[in-house]
Amino acid sequence: MLKEFFNKVGILFRDKALRKRVLFVLFIFICFRLLSTIPIPGVDPAALASFVSNNQFFGLLNIFSGGALSQLSIIMLGVGPYITASIIMQLLTTMVPNLKEMYHHEGESGRKKFSQVSRYLTIPIAAVQGFGLILLLSQQGIITNLGFTGMISNILIVIAGSLLITWLGELITEFGISNGVSLIIFAGIVASIPGQIGQLALTYDPSQIPTYIGFFILIVVIVAAIIAVTEAERPIPVVYAKQSRGGQTYGGTSTYIPLRINQAGVMPIIFALSILLFPQMIANFLVSASSVGLQNVGQFITQLLANGWFYSIFYFVLVFVFTFFYTAITFEPESMAENLQKSGAFIPGVRPGKATTDYIATIANRITFVGALFLGIIAVIPIVIQSVTGMQSFAIGGTSLLIVVAVVIDLVKKMDAQVSMRQY
Repeated sequence: MLKEFFNKVGILFRDKALRKRVLFVLFIFICFRLLSTIPIPGVDPAALASFVSNNQFFGLLNIFSGGALSQLSIIMLGVGPYITASIIMQLLTTMVPNLKEMYHHEGESGRKKFSQVSRYLTIPIAAVQGFGLILLLSQQGIITNLGFTGMISNILIVIAGSLLITWLGELITEFGISNGVSLIIFAGIVASIPGQIGQLALTYDPSQIPTYIGFFILIVVIVAAIIAVTEAERPIPVVYAKQSRGGQTYGGTSTYIPLRINQAGVMPIIFALSILLFPQMIANFLVSASSVGLQNVGQFITQLLANGWFYSIFYFVLVFVFTFFYTAITFEPESMAENLQKSGAFIPGVRPGKATTDYIATIANRITFVGALFLGIIAVIPIVIQSVTGMQSFAIGGTSLLIVVAVVIDLVKKMDAQVSMRQY
């Protein structure tokens, strides 16, 4: 097994096309990190560092920006607006037949149109998010000397930055390996690890050693559980009918269709966090409003989301629902049943056609329930621990861990597929 691994690594670096893909991804990562160090005009670094370190909302938002928000860089919004636009578009596919037809049945050209509409929708979303964040930070004294012209220029800068980082992510998807948007988020999380370790060393407390050990063990258990569930699959047996052509008999073989328990991967977590950010952003904006009534509403929302139990339940429900939702729009039992019938295959004991569709859909719903339940529990465990220990980094670190593990698994699979294709 170890020999096979080193053989694949050797192929990865010897093959010119694969080497180009890997080097291209590394080049985009370097560009991304350079862009994240360029701040927008008028930022007070000391006030920003103090504000971000004590605000869990900005800690979560910083994940989507790939660490760029902590420095208020020109790409401070990251891929968040594009992810939000994608969520809105995918929700619309369930309500607008033309969009569903475009996404599922028009092939590659339809998906390109779908992505293009998502890009257009990213612009107004980035404008709203950028205006809200810049206004909030200026009211907190983090962005100083900001007049009307400065506000407009900063909004235009962050919109352009969000579109730029989204474009870089799409370049990775096209010319690199794996999903570019996920890799951008992954790169930002990994880049922040040295700083988090340094901060942990500065705040080291010998009395917290049992907590640190317990947290480390929890990380190992979560990583192992995520890998196990991600790799787990439910096989559906399939038999190909015998066919006689030209005096020869074909078919009669048995195989199976592997259905993964967690077909949605990391997307439900990213979707859930995107939705969670909206009420928190609105609450932070209302708290700084001039109206007393709006301030009271903002404080109520803030206190509600600050409640560990409510936040955990809300987060769990969102992850659970989005797991079903994403699986429903990406997995089509009807197409699978139709393809089986066209190829002369059938599931033993199940009639072709609608019965096969219902059978596959039933199995998919059952295993998706297990995957959604697991993913929701894993997502809220760090938040529960944070509520018990009072250490805020646990909640943010747990979310980052989920994204990192899922992205690494997907990346390894994509690279393995590329290497295997070259081998055979």
